[in-house]
Amino acid sequence: MADIIRLLPDHVANQIAAGEVVQRPASVVKELLENAIDAQSTDIKLIVKDGGKTLIQVVDNGIGMSDTDARLSFERHATSKIQKAEDLFNLHTKGFRGEALASIAAIAHVEMTTRTEEEEVGTHIKIEGSRVIGQEVAVLPKGTSMMVKNLFFNIPAGRNFLKSDQVEFRHITDEFHRVALAHPQISFSFYNNGSDVFNLPSTDLKKRIVQIFGRKTNEKLVPINEETNVVKISGYIQKPEFAKKSRGEQFFFANSRFIKSPYLHHAVLGAFDGLIKPGTHPGYFICLDVDPATIDINIHPTKTEVKFDDEHTLYAYLKSTIKHSLGQFNVAPSLDFDKDQNLETPYNFKDKAISVPSITVDADFNPFKKVSSTKTASYPKHSSAKGWESMYEGLERKISHKEADVRKWNLKESIAPFLILAWKPKIR
Repeated sequence: MADIIRLLPDHVANQIAAGEVVQRPASVVKELLENAIDAQSTDIKLIVKDGGKTLIQVVDNGIGMSDTDARLSFERHATSKIQKAEDLFNLHTKGFRGEALASIAAIAHVEMTTRTEEEEVGTHIKIEGSRVIGQEVAVLPKGTSMMVKNLFFNIPAGRNFLKSDQVEFRHITDEFHRVALAHPQISFSFYNNGSDVFNLPSTDLKKRIVQIFGRKTNEKLVPINEETNVVKISGYIQKPEFAKKSRGEQFFFANSRFIKSPYLHHAVLGAFDGLIKPGTHPGYFICLDVDPATIDINIHPTKTEVKFDDEHTLYAYLKSTIKHSLGQFNVAPSLDFDKDQNLETPYNFKDKAISVPSITVDADFNPFKKVSSTKTASYPKHSSAKGWESMYEGLERKISHKEADVRKWNLKESIAPFLILAWKPKIR
């Protein structure tokens, strides 16, 4: 029997890998932004056209790459992040597989320009469908610029699955939000079809949230902060009265990486139990800092689904931390009743000393002792029963003519039956 198993060509293998890594233009944006962050950039620019279908460009001021590194970065499993298998459990960077650039270059037209600070000139590389078109020396600023054009140009099926420009732009914006919120110390700029979308200077997390979601978000935020030997929890949650019917403003970050965790999301809902209406969802921006050895981020190609070693402990810590913040900032109702202001000490008596009330008693008082004519009794005398008619003096009042007529009419009605009985007709 003839041998039927053979190795796939590199460009075919890269296209297969691209189906897992690159699902839509937003996936390319995520990979390029994370590479720029790993390059120690402090300023990153994102430029897109037509929802990312025509152009996706990321420009950074990072450390750049040498001529050899620039060419090698497009090879499969070529990375500077890890060297041995043990490094997978001690990751401090965003990327580590070395498949992103190779997958992107397999399904698009890619141009990369890069230069390190030590070199006077940089490198300009052009790649189309995993095939290097050209590589030349160029005068460039320090950093790297990645330009991805005509995504899925050689895979018509993949391009047909893309949505409209507005839908793809919304997905790109979501990815931009996630990266920008995870790294508020980096300044970001976002341009779509030549117009400014975001211009975010370097700041802290709270100001970054306000920069992205508007000034009104500032009054909605409640800080959370807890540090234990297992996890450090920080960030902000939104007040219960601002809960929405959609799940838009919900972000989990583990070691400055956006993640999705339905289990931890359930812990947040448990902390808000009884404070929000059914069918509404609270907003939160929660950062979890854990030991890299206790988290596995290599369980999904997009690296958004992770696995913690002790999720039950994280669940309990997160739920109690949110409850503590809600009670500390008087967001949750307290167990004590509201104070009655009538029971408060008046302002005039606030600083006065407390005095014991005194009672004076007449020791010589005797209710059974007869009162002498020379002394006046200490208790009031009983009035004589005589002249009781005088009690009604002055109580007479004049009756108006109308009231008198009413009384006369009532009198006639009361005696009318007796007058009828008394009247007897004469019979002749």
